[in-house]
Amino acid sequence: MIAATPEFDPLELSVLSHAVAMVAEEMGSVLERGALSPNIRERRDASCALFDASGRMVAQAAHIPVHLGAMPESVRAVMDRQPRPGDLFLLNDPDHGGSHLPDLTMVLPIDDGGVIIGYAAVRAHHADVGGMSPGSMPQGATEIYQEGIVVPPVRLARNGVVDEELLALVLANVRTPRERQGDLAAQRAACEAGAAGWRALRAREGAARLDAGCRALLDYTERRTRARLAQLEGRTAEGEDALEGDGVTTDPVPVRVRATIRDAGLELDFTGTSPAVAGNVNCPSAVVRAAAVFVVRTLLDDDVPTNDGIARALTLVIPAGSAIAARKPSAVAAGNVEMSQRITDTIFLALAQAGIEVPAQGQGTMNNVTLGAPGWTFYETLGGGQGASAHGPGPSAVHVGMSNTRNTPIESLERAYPLSVETYAVRRGSGGAGAQRGGDGIIRAYRALVPCTATVLAERRARRPRGAHGGGDAEPGRALLGERVLPAKVRVPMAAGDVLRIETPGGGGYGAA
Repeated sequence: MIAATPEFDPLELSVLSHAVAMVAEEMGSVLERGALSPNIRERRDASCALFDASGRMVAQAAHIPVHLGAMPESVRAVMDRQPRPGDLFLLNDPDHGGSHLPDLTMVLPIDDGGVIIGYAAVRAHHADVGGMSPGSMPQGATEIYQEGIVVPPVRLARNGVVDEELLALVLANVRTPRERQGDLAAQRAACEAGAAGWRALRAREGAARLDAGCRALLDYTERRTRARLAQLEGRTAEGEDALEGDGVTTDPVPVRVRATIRDAGLELDFTGTSPAVAGNVNCPSAVVRAAAVFVVRTLLDDDVPTNDGIARALTLVIPAGSAIAARKPSAVAAGNVEMSQRITDTIFLALAQAGIEVPAQGQGTMNNVTLGAPGWTFYETLGGGQGASAHGPGPSAVHVGMSNTRNTPIESLERAYPLSVETYAVRRGSGGAGAQRGGDGIIRAYRALVPCTATVLAERRARRPRGAHGGGDAEPGRALLGERVLPAKVRVPMAAGDVLRIETPGGGGYGAA
């Protein structure tokens, strides 16, 4: 139960915690109802959060970890632009808290009587933002400018009026402008819903009481986080894993971390991680923060609110010039989706080495699939197996780790795009054996009805997800175009009638069978 504070008894603080979280959830509902693209409307590849006037995340919806953990840096970048009432900002620049270019982030300063009292933020993955290949998730990109339009924090609206010329500039750089315009309008509506909810809370509670409640919630989350870490005081260990190439070569891209718990905090030192690479598996440091926050959140009880209080217990050492501290012109499209997964896996490995109970490895990839041609682009990530744990088997056919999206329903996909789904099934037996079996992956096969380009950015094709405590490793994933086995990261043309088949990895088993 939430503890009492000088201003709030436990029940009052619990009610406030749920109230601010529900405002963020309502933002998500508005976004999903208004979006045009199946990627946002159906898959829910988007995230919503509320921030106080100081730029601290007070509440988030149960959306995408890699979005939410990186979003505070975007809000701070907007605050640096001296926002005014009536402004609306758009950005995707990784140098300002962006994760990768398809993730367009909208930030609305919330004003009340001409005073900014908070921020509503929505990050959504758009199915195309330009660049060298349809879907803006190119294999082989070696600089960010090949991946799409780069948007620093800019005012999309002033005094509540959209800058139509700026919007036209953005839409002129994408392959599907009508869909992008609709999705951006849905993001704005979601931000407005967040602002309305925040103002309603302020009117109900009073300005001073809401501010005090937000501080109390952040402090409470920090106390709970540090109390959990204090139970593990003094533990330290190292973890090492690697990506299977950067999309230009297949040379491993090592990720190393030393985890140390002291003074009821967790220090993660990534010294030894690969320098920045030529391909696009680099990621900005905001993604590292997101991965670290996610891992710590998994150690906490379900009743702990998710807000910036978690990050207060974290210290990150990220080497400058490394693949996890990307700066322009490094390409980053796959870093957000694949490097984030490997960072998460590596932190979990270090915690396991320190004797902390964590599950076996899950599929460790988002299995990014992009199909497109002039006039349309389709993007989705695919679920796989979750690792088993001491508490039971791993779930099958779920998104794992830094992803929390849904699948694209076949009916929606086939209605919107010149594609048909030939197979969609659980990949039985792909999870690792053990006292508790790892979850199974999936099989998804797409038939192209017109010529198009297919891009796959994936991992765990050569390195199997590992079992734990004697459990077996899972089956790796693979992709096939007809009978041809494709590399983990590839861009290929498809003729009408060609079939692209994706088999996703399972999760590791736990304990000897």
